[in-house]
Amino acid sequence: MTPDPGGPVPEGVLAALAAEHRGRLMALARDVALPGGTRIFEEGEEADRFWIIRSGTVALDIHMPGRGRVVIETIGAGSLLGWSWLCPPRQWHLAAETRESVRAWEFDAAAVHDLCVEDTALGLSLVTAVAESIGDRLRATRTRLLDLYGPPGAQGSGAAP
Repeated sequence: MTPDPGGPVPEGVLAALAAEHRGRLMALARDVALPGGTRIFEEGEEADRFWIIRSGTVALDIHMPGRGRVVIETIGAGSLLGWSWLCPPRQWHLAAETRESVRAWEFDAAAVHDLCVEDTALGLSLVTAVAESIGDRLRATRTRLLDLYGPPGAQGSGAAP
């Protein structure tokens, strides 16, 4: 599956890859449509795939004893869904559920890993793009924590408490 050449400009992880690398990765993509309310994966399950969201939103949640599922982030178009496949123990640290109908490209982690071993430049580019995605999410989490727990007047300032 390759993106439509006349379609929208890639964003997120795909935009971070050179056109040649993007094309090789997209050759492994499977177009999926998930209805709203679909549990995509659960905490602790094997992380054997990942997705790039094309449309719709996905809530990432964690189970909290006594409270049930608590949404910690919602992601949308262009976002990478899942990076636990990249590092041992290759188990999901969170769970994911569609908030509405979602279109995504799904990738088999083993096939992508094999491609990265075969083409180390692509592998480095992909790992760098995934790391940037993780960094973006960590910065967003820090901002949310400051909004919740920071001193008065510090909301959204990015200053450390």
